Amino acid sequence: MKFPEDFFEKMQPKIEKAFTAMRELEAGAIANPTEKRMVGHYWLRNPGLAPTAEIRKEIEDTINRVKKFAEDVHAGKITAKNGKRFRHMLLIGIGGSALGPQFVADALGSSHDPMDILFFDNTDPDGFDRFFDRMADSLSQTIVVVVSKSGGTKETRNGMLEAEAAFDADGLQFVRHAVAVTGIGSDLDRYAEKNGWLARFPMYDWVGGRTSIMSAVGLLPMALEGFDIDDFLAGAAAMDQLTRASDVGQNAALLLALMWFHAGNGKGDKDMVIIPYKDRLALFARYLQQLVMESLGKEKDLDGKIVHQGIAVYGNKGSTDQHAYVQQLRDGVLNFFLTFIEVHKDRGGKRFEVEEDVTSGDYLQGFLRGTRSALYESGRESITISISEVNAFNLGALIALYERAVGFYGSLVNVNAYDQPGVEAGKKAATRLLLLQKQVIQKLIARRGQTAEEIAHSIDADPEDVFHVLRHLASNDLHIRVAAGEEPPEDQFSLEQ
Repeated sequence: MKFPEDFFEKMQPKIEKAFTAMRELEAGAIANPTEKRMVGHYWLRNPGLAPTAEIRKEIEDTINRVKKFAEDVHAGKITAKNGKRFRHMLLIGIGGSALGPQFVADALGSSHDPMDILFFDNTDPDGFDRFFDRMADSLSQTIVVVVSKSGGTKETRNGMLEAEAAFDADGLQFVRHAVAVTGIGSDLDRYAEKNGWLARFPMYDWVGGRTSIMSAVGLLPMALEGFDIDDFLAGAAAMDQLTRASDVGQNAALLLALMWFHAGNGKGDKDMVIIPYKDRLALFARYLQQLVMESLGKEKDLDGKIVHQGIAVYGNKGSTDQHAYVQQLRDGVLNFFLTFIEVHKDRGGKRFEVEEDVTSGDYLQGFLRGTRSALYESGRESITISISEVNAFNLGALIALYERAVGFYGSLVNVNAYDQPGVEAGKKAATRLLLLQKQVIQKLIARRGQTAEEIAHSIDADPEDVFHVLRHLASNDLHIRVAAGEEPPEDQFSLEQ
């Protein structure tokens, strides 16, 4: 990064403000003013930091319960009704409730794990059916973890209902397979308690979904998969300690945030490209897309001024990307800065040479360093983060590094990094469309052979919205017929009873 000579001097007031805001956040201040909430994901890996004894005990008790539950599942003390041990896990969640567990599972998983994991992370019926086809003979040994903070997230609710119906159709008692991770007293919490699910674990209102990976959201699937959650938490705690350093040159998270600020002129002018040179970290860019973009992509700053802040994030893995978009990164439009993730250890098994004294891993290292140099020669700035190997400790540290960098950057650009008003707006719009669909169906019942524009006029709706509702209904409901006109607006729709 080509910092100007006076960059750190000019940034000093913002740096001091960022340090102060982070100290207050960790001490329990209201760091999310929009929702009037504390922000406590740092307490999850060091409960002693929690502002009250009650919160500390709640964190410690949850970790202990997660460990005990996983031990009992692995030992066969908790089984389905048929007495068979659980060998598979279905996690139903969306956003932070799925991205974190997906990333960790891909990074740490092996064929020797006591349990594999699959996901419902959308409300796509075809996705549900593909899972049920794949697991047709294995549902009896599948445990289902349903993750939803509010308990009302529609995508997660839909996946749960689909799973419940599939288990029942297979003659299995869903309640003997189901576990809830949710807010205490939520709709899901009450539903799980009423129906006698295997267990319920808490989500806290002071932890956002995108920073929930070290709560039961991430720890429960990790423990069930057989991963070391103590090492994972210890790695994050160690990084937290290092990134509290007041010396900017020794604080990796603040340096990272300052690099982002410099590269994008404090306005997100350049995209963040993440390229880990390790297959196990291929999902890291997807994980960071939510962490960075949901945290920093804001219309207004903390003073209420319209600023349209944010940093776009994308990437896949090296050296795959060298055969894809690195061509543009080197020679095309300069609208990005790049982050390489380097892993020193190539493999856990025996060394294999593809040429004399050269391994596949040597090539991977060569491609990383060569690409880095080639980009720099073309005036492309980059960051390189190195870890010794992919294990639970280093993964925890890597996640914690980015969590704090996001927090620091939010302060540098004066936005609330812990709310997500745009997400809520999208949910409300989807709800309005579903209400519109009900109105459209009622109009189809009343009269046959109507165009979208005729129906829209009768219910004071947007004709385009109505047209797409009708097209969707006609594609998925055999009772709805469409008589094609010469042009799409002339299509006539009918409901046949």
